[in-house]
Amino acid sequence: MRKFLRRAAAPKDRPPRAASGHVPVDPGAPPGQCPAHHGPPGQSSGGGGESGREPDALHREAEEFLRLFHHEQPTAGGPAALTARIAAVRAEIDATGTYRHTPAELAHGARVAWRNSNRCIGRLYWHSLRVRDRRDVHDADTMAVEAVTHLREATNGGRIRPVITVFAPDAPGRRGPRIWNEQLVRYAGYTAPSGRGSTGDPRNTGITAYAQRLGWPGGHGTPFDILPLVIQGSDDKPRWFELPADAVLEVPLSHPDGDWVDDLGLRWHAVPAIANMCLEIGGICYPAAPFNGWYMGTEIGARDLGDTDRYDLLPAVAARLGLDTSSDRTLWKDRALVELNRAVLHSFDRAGVTLADHHTESQRFLTHLGREEEKGRRVGADWSWIVPPISSCATQVFHRTYDPVQLKPAFVHHPEALVRARGEDTVF
Repeated sequence: MRKFLRRAAAPKDRPPRAASGHVPVDPGAPPGQCPAHHGPPGQSSGGGGESGREPDALHREAEEFLRLFHHEQPTAGGPAALTARIAAVRAEIDATGTYRHTPAELAHGARVAWRNSNRCIGRLYWHSLRVRDRRDVHDADTMAVEAVTHLREATNGGRIRPVITVFAPDAPGRRGPRIWNEQLVRYAGYTAPSGRGSTGDPRNTGITAYAQRLGWPGGHGTPFDILPLVIQGSDDKPRWFELPADAVLEVPLSHPDGDWVDDLGLRWHAVPAIANMCLEIGGICYPAAPFNGWYMGTEIGARDLGDTDRYDLLPAVAARLGLDTSSDRTLWKDRALVELNRAVLHSFDRAGVTLADHHTESQRFLTHLGREEEKGRRVGADWSWIVPPISSCATQVFHRTYDPVQLKPAFVHHPEALVRARGEDTVF
């Protein structure tokens, strides 16, 4: 195993359950959880997961995807090639209970899943997603190495590239591997000994405690300690892997109009790589398929750093700006929020790291809608996720409605994945 990855041996006994608590589907996104950003793109389509599809349902979903693939990819062949491929896949399903996508089918399916992410504002560049086919990887050690390679390729010296790494799928008699972390890079959250309050990101206190029970010694106890990866191979228990420093690009935050932000010691990581969503293509579930694009500034400045259940920095920013916080009617929260977001945009620009702003991304999304409509394709979009969390009515996406349909292929959050992201040991 590569020396830069430290891990602890899996404990003999199943560790105790982490303290439960509601973790909303990633509030940080129109992203993240879509390759252009990091917000969860869709709802479960009702199948997949670890139990697989019934043969008849799998036949239908496979044929639906293959027809889409051959229609959109002329190089796949004409009607005769499609008929032959459907027959071959049906025979494979009847014989094995599953089927294997060709590399071209996998690549197109992953890109279309991004195109179909109805909570993602940044889909204009869906066709640029780089697909790393690692479907033969089942073990945690190799997955950890590949995850680090993914981060390095995606970071690209600050010119962030959309990348997905697809590991082994679920199959009859053998589950695919899992990554417990919500994202490949997240900051630890340490619960205070008293049980009240925390250091770091409160969203991650559960997975932090779970990693420590697996043997992770913890970081330095700062608000921005990088979490280790918690990976579960197909035939293994969860184990932890520490990310090497050179694989995680972080941007220190400052403000263009003064040094008042500097003493807060803020920073944020450059690559929002969603790690616990299932990529579903033609009825096949790839439960470990980490993918990324680039951040939109408001994801960091408004949600990650600003939300009261996250870093809750608006009071600290207001204090440094000398704002009157005696009443909400002074709009101190609004002013602090704008300045915090200015700091994020300024800092990423100064560091030469790709970051979208919400006004530009809104225009790009409408361009995406227009292109898809010209091609006769239906576009699903969730208004509450597409519209940015600040200056909403000043963006073009605010002033219209959208079709909330979730199309397939898709990135899906299965309930058990959300449980794992909270650090709750499960029997799923």
